[in-house]
Amino acid sequence: MSALILIIDDEPDIRELLQITVQRMGLDCICADSLGSARKLLGCNRVDLCLTDMKLPDGDGVEFVKEIQQQYPALPTAVISAHGSIDTAIQALKNGAFDFVTKPVDLSQLRILIENAIKLPSSIPASNNEIIGESEDIHELKATINKLSRSQAPVYISGESGTGKELVARMIHDKGSRSSASFVPVNCGAIPHDLMESEFFGHMKGSFTGAITDKAGLFHTANNGTLFLDEVADLPQSIQVKLLRAIQEKKIRPIGAQREIPIDVRILSATHKNLAQLVEQGVFRQDLFYRINVIEINVPPLRQRGNDIVLLIKYILDTLIKIHSINHIEIEEAAISKLVNYSFPGNVRELENILERALTLCNGEKITSEDVNLPTENNASNIQKASEKEASLDSYLVDIEKKKIIDALEKNKWNKTATAKQLGISFRALRYRLEKLGID
Repeated sequence: MSALILIIDDEPDIRELLQITVQRMGLDCICADSLGSARKLLGCNRVDLCLTDMKLPDGDGVEFVKEIQQQYPALPTAVISAHGSIDTAIQALKNGAFDFVTKPVDLSQLRILIENAIKLPSSIPASNNEIIGESEDIHELKATINKLSRSQAPVYISGESGTGKELVARMIHDKGSRSSASFVPVNCGAIPHDLMESEFFGHMKGSFTGAITDKAGLFHTANNGTLFLDEVADLPQSIQVKLLRAIQEKKIRPIGAQREIPIDVRILSATHKNLAQLVEQGVFRQDLFYRINVIEINVPPLRQRGNDIVLLIKYILDTLIKIHSINHIEIEEAAISKLVNYSFPGNVRELENILERALTLCNGEKITSEDVNLPTENNASNIQKASEKEASLDSYLVDIEKKKIIDALEKNKWNKTATAKQLGISFRALRYRLEKLGID
């Protein structure tokens, strides 16, 4: 049985165009010229997608989206917006619309929209990437993720460093209609400014010195899937302009290309910085902020998640044990209590690092309170500051640790038993660190 599309538009020519497009896709459709007629059809048909105009004789399409969300929460609704009324279309997305197209309707974009909508699962599927926790904040976060996974709206994910913003983005992708396509994460702060245009949009062979082959950019790689812009606040304004155009027009032009290429990408973005404040300061473009921040979702810090810390401790330790093929390890209640009472300025990422070091340092099959080395109050403050400046304290400590182990190995002519003894750790702990640090 093919999907059934409800088309709502008071212009006969538009209804006919949409009807022909839907039928050529092998789908069924029913049509209404008003919201009153649409309500009657919804009452006696199982509709898979509602496609509605914004302005109708007896009501507003934006408000109708909200009505459908309340009465038929599983029904995706897309809106047709007059050219130049993008603000209204964005309001429809905030109200729960699946997506929108603008008049004059680009039929290729319309077909993509319909295909994405009818691919939505009837129930929210489980994801391999799941947030661990049972606190009220996490239950609310999961419910919001499930809701957003049924939309194509751009989502801005805010939260402190280490809270799991990329995990939230992956969950939104995995639970939605794009799950079979690529999820492409990119750290905007890690790309050199002079390479950004090529990285995002690609380039043609010979378009600049060093362009020895054609290169597909990140947008092309994420086509039909999701592009996650992490630390989006770090984008220079020159790229912000091009990114805005790509999002608005759903087209990109690789460097050196003669024409634009249509793309179908959902944009999710995140940063630990205050993006609204950066807009006020003139550092981040207001129009781009408006487009990527259609819906905002905040990831709570670990210190607000109560007993989730205990669940995370067990989950992280179980994961580390599997990764490193350790037979068995336990953690003392005193060590758990020590962790529960710590503020975690670096959030879940800091908890992972603390447990990984504790697993390395412990002797025997139990992590004690002494194995759990927590920063002092001053050092904890420094971790927060380093995180805000995007400096990696962990990378710095890893470099020191790697140098110390290599020095000891060389001093002992790479005899691992003697090296472990010199370092005051067990042979198992040394083997674990060698594997972790990539030391052969």
